[in-house]
Amino acid sequence: MHHTFGPVLAKLSLCAWVLLFAYPAQANESASPSDYQQAQEDVAHGNTAQRINGLNRLSQIGTAADASTVYPLLSDADPSVRSVAQAVIWQLWGHSGDAAIDREYQQGVELMSAGDLTHAIDMFTHIIEIQPVFAEAWNKRATLYFMIGQYDLSILDCEEVLKRVPQHFGALSGYARMLVDKGQFERALDYMERANLINPQMPNAAEMILQLRKQISAKKKNMV
Repeated sequence: MHHTFGPVLAKLSLCAWVLLFAYPAQANESASPSDYQQAQEDVAHGNTAQRINGLNRLSQIGTAADASTVYPLLSDADPSVRSVAQAVIWQLWGHSGDAAIDREYQQGVELMSAGDLTHAIDMFTHIIEIQPVFAEAWNKRATLYFMIGQYDLSILDCEEVLKRVPQHFGALSGYARMLVDKGQFERALDYMERANLINPQMPNAAEMILQLRKQISAKKKNMV
């Protein structure tokens, strides 16, 4: 099906999922409770330098659950804070809280980067079987299914991601892209607006939302 916003859609899909390679997950470091608390406080209440330092520290010692602390900084007044916050969220999403799982996860990401998609799917499937609560394993497999054109399987995995992390702007925008291909413009708009509300700095998202609204309006006029 042809849509007037095809180029925007392609750029958005790239930003939504391929950016995962730009933000590899870092290994968790051991930290004292006071160190962890300080990082949390710097992220939430510090000046610009403190927020960035807290974000960088949290990316090393935090887990996926800590991303909730970082979401507000995606709308921070300082562009440098917004940029670091986005990178840190991707890193935190890749932290399962289990060192062995994290090593396997990183191997899966490396397989993706090398283009070995079949073995990467097998790797993330194994992780999902062991630790189904780890949302980012589902997200990576959703990405892989998308890359090989298995959109229905990708959608199913996106739904699993969003059950666990409703704020996952990568899964939301990726899901929206596939809904557009299915002609489900209203649902696609809902998912894109949710993604953009969480992360207003996603490239091409605002244009995508505008074009979806135009597409929905034109569809309604044609039905009259």
